[in-house]
Amino acid sequence: MSDNEQRGYTPKAIEPKWQKYWEAHKSFKTAETGRPKVYVLDMFPYPSGSGLHVGHPLGYTATDIYSRFKRMKGFDVLHPMGYDAFGLPAEQHAVNTGEHPGLITEKNCANFTAQLKKIGLSYDWDREVKTCTPDYYKWTQWIFLKLYNSWFDETLNKACPIAELTIPHEVKGAGILAIQEYQAKHRLAFYADAMVNWCPALGTVLANEEVINGRSERGNHEVIRKPMKQWILRITKYSERLLSELNEIDWPESIKEQQRNWIGRSEGVNFKQKIRDLDIEFEVYDSIPQTFLAQTFTVIAPEHALIPKLVCGTEREQEVLEFVEQIKAKKLSRRHDFDQEMEGIFTGRYVENPFGTGDLPLWIASYVVADYGTGIVNCSAHDERDFQFAKKYGIPLRCALLPEDPDLAEKVKSFEVFYREPNGILQSPAPARGMKWYEGRQTVIDYVVENGLGRRQVNYKLRDWLFSRQRYWGEPIPIVHWEDGTTTALTDSDLPLVLPQVVDYKPSDSGESPLAKATEWLAVTDPKTGKKGRRETNTMPQWAGSCWYYLRYIDPKNSKVGWNRELERRWMPVDLYVGGAEHAVLHLLYSRFWHKVLYDLGYVSTKEPFQKLFNQGMVQSFAFKDSRGALVPSDLAAEDGAGGWKNLKTGESLERIVAKMSKSLKNVVTTDEVIEKYGADTLRTYLMFMGPLDTGRPWDPKAISGNVRFLKRAYSFVAGDADIGFRDVVAPAEEPVEVKRAINKAVKKVGEDIEALAFNTPISTMMELLNTIGDKPVSKDTLEKFTLILCPFAPHLAEELWERLGNEASASLAPWPTFDPAHVVDQTVTVVIQIAGKKRATIDVPPSIDEETLKSRVIEAMGQTAYPVKVSDRFITVYNPATTIPRLVNVIST
Repeated sequence: MSDNEQRGYTPKAIEPKWQKYWEAHKSFKTAETGRPKVYVLDMFPYPSGSGLHVGHPLGYTATDIYSRFKRMKGFDVLHPMGYDAFGLPAEQHAVNTGEHPGLITEKNCANFTAQLKKIGLSYDWDREVKTCTPDYYKWTQWIFLKLYNSWFDETLNKACPIAELTIPHEVKGAGILAIQEYQAKHRLAFYADAMVNWCPALGTVLANEEVINGRSERGNHEVIRKPMKQWILRITKYSERLLSELNEIDWPESIKEQQRNWIGRSEGVNFKQKIRDLDIEFEVYDSIPQTFLAQTFTVIAPEHALIPKLVCGTEREQEVLEFVEQIKAKKLSRRHDFDQEMEGIFTGRYVENPFGTGDLPLWIASYVVADYGTGIVNCSAHDERDFQFAKKYGIPLRCALLPEDPDLAEKVKSFEVFYREPNGILQSPAPARGMKWYEGRQTVIDYVVENGLGRRQVNYKLRDWLFSRQRYWGEPIPIVHWEDGTTTALTDSDLPLVLPQVVDYKPSDSGESPLAKATEWLAVTDPKTGKKGRRETNTMPQWAGSCWYYLRYIDPKNSKVGWNRELERRWMPVDLYVGGAEHAVLHLLYSRFWHKVLYDLGYVSTKEPFQKLFNQGMVQSFAFKDSRGALVPSDLAAEDGAGGWKNLKTGESLERIVAKMSKSLKNVVTTDEVIEKYGADTLRTYLMFMGPLDTGRPWDPKAISGNVRFLKRAYSFVAGDADIGFRDVVAPAEEPVEVKRAINKAVKKVGEDIEALAFNTPISTMMELLNTIGDKPVSKDTLEKFTLILCPFAPHLAEELWERLGNEASASLAPWPTFDPAHVVDQTVTVVIQIAGKKRATIDVPPSIDEETLKSRVIEAMGQTAYPVKVSDRFITVYNPATTIPRLVNVIST
C-alpha cells in the first residue's frame, strides 16, 4: 500500500470535519415534506457511567444505515435517540455518595451523546428525550392518570373512562368510601394489599418479570415475598388482546412465543364442588379436563382464605394451621423450589365428587398457586406434579390415558412411570374413549359443558403488574391519600408533580420510600375543606418512562400535550424497531399494554406500537479460563508460541472462549478506543461485516484490519493516490462494459440487501466491486454511484469523496443511485456438462441461446475435454429451461 494512499485517508481529519458539518447544518433533522414516511427506532439506552462498548452500537449502526438509505430513497425519516434515565444504578450511586442521582445521570447522558455522535449516527438530536426530566415525566404521570381513571369494559373489550362505570345503588348509598372501593376493584391502576417481591439489597419491590429463580434480575440479589400496599396495573384485562394481536405484527416468532408463554393462556373447565359435611361451595379450575373421571384427590394453596374455615374445630386444626404457617414462611423467603420439594398435609376433609368415582381427599400442597385459577385443583395421575405428590404421600391414583404399547401400558397402570403423551389413548369419558390426548380435549370440554357438569373457562398465567417502587429516583405517583381514608388523583393542570429534595436517598428498613423524608412536600391540605392528606411516597418503576417514549419523539417539545394527534397519525406505528431479545416480556409487553389503553381511549391511532421488530445479536469478546474452569482476566493471557494461550503469572495453559464483555474479565472493548485507532467508519463497517445482524459474534481485533484495507482502497479508488482531487475518469461511452455491469449490479444488490436488513453482504458486494473493476477506466458516474452506495456504511468517508468529486450538497442527502436493468443481466451463462452424474466440463453461452444450438455447443465441447466422447444430440438432455440459472446439460448415453 502506497505512502500516498496511507497519507490520503485520514479518519482523524475526515470524521470530525463531517460530524461538525452535519451538526451545523442539522442534516438529519426530521423532514416533514409529506413524502412516504418511515419511523426507525432503537431501544434507547440506560446511560451508565461505563459508557459505550463496541456491543452497544451494533443495532444503532444497522438502523443508521437503514435510515440513511431511506432518506436517500426519498422518504421522510424519523430516527430519534434519548435516554431511559431513571433507574437503580444512579440511585445506588446517590445512596453511596450523597450526590443527587440527576447529576450523575446528566453526566452519563452527555457522555453517551458525545460517543454516539463520534460514531456518525444520523439521529435527529433536536428530538432527544430523557425520561427523568419534568417536561418528560409530566406526560408519564398523565398516562398513569388515564390508567387510574379508566376501567376495562368486558362487554366492549376495551378501556373506558371510570366515570362511565355504573355504581350499584346499594354502593352509592353506603357513601364515598364504598364508592371508591367499588371503583378500585375496576380501575386499571389501583392501590391494594399485595404479596410482593421484596429485594432487601435494592430496597424495593420488583415485578414478577424482574425476578429470576428467586433473585433480582439486576444485581442477582435475594428476593423474598412480603405483603405491602402497592400500586398495581391490571394488565391481565388485556391478556387476550395481547395474545391475539401478536398475529398482526411482524416480529420474530421466538419473541412472540415468549410472550405467548408468559401470558400462558389455557382453556379448561370450572367445576362447582362442595366440601362434604360442610356448607362450603367453591369452584375448581381444571386445565386438563380429559382426566376428570380419573381424579382421586384435591389440593388447595396454603394461602387460600378457605383453610381456617375448613379445619375449624377439627382434630387436625392446630397441626394443619402450623403447617400452613411454615409453608407461608418458606414461600416468603423463596428458599425452596416448591415444584421440586413438594410438601403437603391432609386437611381431614373431603370434596364431594358428583361423578361417581368416590369423594376426593382434600390436601394442602405447597406447590399450588393461590392466584392461578381458583387456588384449588383436582388431581390425577396425568399431571406430573400431582403424580409425584400422590406417590410421596401414598394417595391412590387412577388412569385415564394409556399408551398403545402393551408393555408400557402395564407400567402406566401400575403407576411405575408418569405418562401423558400426545399419542396416548383416552380411556374416559365415553364420548372421548379411543381418542388421543389433545384430540379428545375439546370433546371432553363440550361433554362437560353440555351435561351441566361445569362451565368453560379461560385462564392466564400472566399476573397484574406490580407498579410501585420504594425508591427516590423515579416518577412520583400523582395521588393523594386523605386522612378520612379517601384517595384523589391530581388533575392534569397539577402536573408535573416534581421530585422534591430529600435529606438522603436510602430507603427505610420498613420499605418506605425516601420521599417520605420530604416532609414539606409530603403534607397536603385541601384548600376547600382544610382536610389533611399525604402524597403517595412510592415512585413508578423504570419501565414506566420507556413504555411510551416512541410517542414523545413524535412531538418532544410540546408543553400542552404529550404528542400532537395529527403528528401521531402521520408517524405511527414505528416501522422498524431494533433492540435486544432480552426485553421480550418486560418492555415490549408493557409498551403494548399501555399503547392499547391509549388506543381504547382515543389518544393513538394504531392498536400496536411497533409494526416490525428486529433483534440484533450480541457482540462478545474473547475471554480465558483455566483447567478448573475459572475465568481469567484477558490482560493475564498471552499466546504461548504454539498456537495456544497461557497465564502470564502462572504459566498455566488457558482455553480461549467467547464470553460477554465484562469489566471483571477485562475483555471490554470501548468504542472510543476503536475510533481512536481506526476511525468510526472502520468500526461501523466491521460491526456490519462480522455476520448477519441477528447472530452473535466475537470481537476479533485481528479481523478488523480487513475493513481498514477496504476503506483505504475505497478512498484510493475514488480519490486516487493524490491528497487532493480525484482519479482520472473517462467519458461514459468509453467505460468498459464489465465496469458498467459491475457498478450497476452493485447498486442493485446493495439496495436490495439494505431493504432486507442484510448489512454484511453489501460490504462484501462493494469489496468484490473494487476487485472486479481494479484499475480499469471508470467514468465519474461510476465513482459517484460507488460513493453513494458506500455512504450509509461509511458516511464520513463518503462525504469526503463526494466533495472531492466536485459536489456541493451532502452525499447523505443525495438521491440513491439508479441502476440500468440492461447492465444487471449476465451477458453469458455458465453451463455445466455432466456425464453419469459427474461434472466433465463447462461452457459459457448467451442466456438467450436456443436448445438446438446449446446441444451443438455441448457436442463441440465434449470433443475438447479430457474425456473426449462422440455423442449425438439425441442423447443429450437439457436440464432447466434456458431462462434459469444454473443450467445443466446431462449426457445420458454415449
